[in-house]
Amino acid sequence: MNIEELLIKEEGRVMEGGRHVAYQDHLGFWTIGFGCLIDGRKGGGLTEKQALFLLRDEIAEKQSELDAGLPWWRTLSETRQTVLLSMAFQMGTNGVLGFKNTLAKLHAGDYLGAANGIRKSLWAAQTPARAERMAKAIESNEFWGI
Repeated sequence: MNIEELLIKEEGRVMEGGRHVAYQDHLGFWTIGFGCLIDGRKGGGLTEKQALFLLRDEIAEKQSELDAGLPWWRTLSETRQTVLLSMAFQMGTNGVLGFKNTLAKLHAGDYLGAANGIRKSLWAAQTPARAERMAKAIESNEFWGI
């Protein structure tokens, strides 16, 4: 048995819906994965390298999901692709796919219409500053104020 196999067996894990979720260990400290301490009270957390690894992995996952759900999205400019990725990161890919009219306008090249669709969304009501930045980027093909 190698160290990886041993730690998986000894540390255990908590999964829901096929994903590892944070749980409290036997002492009440927050842990995730196979016994990785993330509780700041006990000095846990992620290094910058670990956080960037997770971010990059999540971006790749969202790209694949957008490839499956919006086969045309890669024909957009880099700025507009980045907006869709940012939206998928915040609200999940299914949340983005719910923007049917906005996505139809985006696909048709009606960038003002797509931006206005973002502005009128529940998402914009919930996170107005972020949604407005994304709407402006869709409309102008540039990021402003970030």
